[in-house]
Amino acid sequence: MYYEHFGLKEPPFKITPNTDVFFTGGNRGAVLDAITYAILNGEGIVKVVGEVGSGKTMLCRMLQTMLPDRVESIYLANPSVAPEDVLHAIAFELQIKLPKSADRLKVMQALQAHLLKRHASGKQVVIFIEEAQGMPLATLEEIRLLSNLETNYDKLLQIVLFGQPELDENLNEINIRQLRERITHSFHLAPLQSSEIGEYILFRLRAAGYYGPHLFTKSAIRKLSNAAQGLVRRVNILADKALLAAFSENVYQVTAKHVQAAIADSEFGIERAKVKQNSFKAMLVVIVLILGLVLGYFASQLVANNGDKANLPDIGFQKDSAGPSAMNSAELITESDNTIATQPTTATEPLEEVASDDIVSRRIVATNNWLTNQVPSTVSIQLMGVPEGPELKNDLELLSQKIELDEIYVYRTQVNGQPYLSVLYGSFDNRVGALAALKGLPEEIRKNKPQLRTVSGVLQETKQLP
Repeated sequence: MYYEHFGLKEPPFKITPNTDVFFTGGNRGAVLDAITYAILNGEGIVKVVGEVGSGKTMLCRMLQTMLPDRVESIYLANPSVAPEDVLHAIAFELQIKLPKSADRLKVMQALQAHLLKRHASGKQVVIFIEEAQGMPLATLEEIRLLSNLETNYDKLLQIVLFGQPELDENLNEINIRQLRERITHSFHLAPLQSSEIGEYILFRLRAAGYYGPHLFTKSAIRKLSNAAQGLVRRVNILADKALLAAFSENVYQVTAKHVQAAIADSEFGIERAKVKQNSFKAMLVVIVLILGLVLGYFASQLVANNGDKANLPDIGFQKDSAGPSAMNSAELITESDNTIATQPTTATEPLEEVASDDIVSRRIVATNNWLTNQVPSTVSIQLMGVPEGPELKNDLELLSQKIELDEIYVYRTQVNGQPYLSVLYGSFDNRVGALAALKGLPEEIRKNKPQLRTVSGVLQETKQLP
């Protein structure tokens, strides 16, 4: 649907494992090489653990394509197979013909004979078992017995277990410890980091035929990364939906707003929202309990002192105007009043109002950091320039409703000797990327005729300030 709009030749974020677009970042390439080495060197049982959607199936498919012809691989995808059926299932995958009445012993003998024949012809056999965490422990133990099939020098069958973290919990069971001891290599597919997700998205876009600047803004990648929690499948789902949201607005860059729409349309986005809501409710319960304990403590103090105010803690409630106690109370009240008078407003005011009052100065500080970290050739889009004054606050608030605030930069300059504030948008590697982003801006912003600026030009301009 959106492919032609973004200059793509094919879907960039299909969740079906495609070995043509295997991403070697996030340590995936290193794990693939290590597993390949373990299989080719006859290392027995190998275990690969990762969360749902972390890329285990893709890794398994890559192994099947990368292993040399002398390695025969079979694939067992049914985790619920019973222990009495698992040997038959493996024999079926190896295309071993068995009599219908073959019992467990005969199946094992047939498997051993077949594996010895393959070994004599210089072949290796490896079995990939997916979703191993769902296998009954008895089935795992039956598979462990297959690892005992060996010659004096080599294992006849290599076994690679792919599973979710629950697999480690299952292997910690005391009655499966013999299998655990047979595992020679364990690998963990960690979630992708935010920087790796940006690289992954661009890699998939390039593989789909895109050659322009990054379609996703930095703020969009941050938001997508937080929602996806580093899981590749979630990244694919959110990136696809975010591109569709940008296409529906007829823009050429994906912003945080489009990612937010993708999150709202995803099942795991709803799940995360429920978790946050439940956490908030739990926090309220804790606060209520603490308040109850505090009130109960003071109530017990009142009862213990029989209501005698003279024995209460000195917090300014004494009515007696004479004596040291009254003097201390007066001093305490005066000190407290002075403290309250000098403290800034806090949580009694809405957080949004406190933040919006400082929006200009916050963007100026962010811009100073941005200018320091950018290469001089970085290109940005100048949206406007206005005299320094309160009007810019309203302009920035309106702009933040149309484009992401994190990509708006404000710096001080001078026009005809008068202080001015210039407003920039985005940071791009070249003019092509900046022009593409300019075309994607809302029409009411484009009608002000924004101009392209380089960081080096901006820095030169700011150096001329007195």
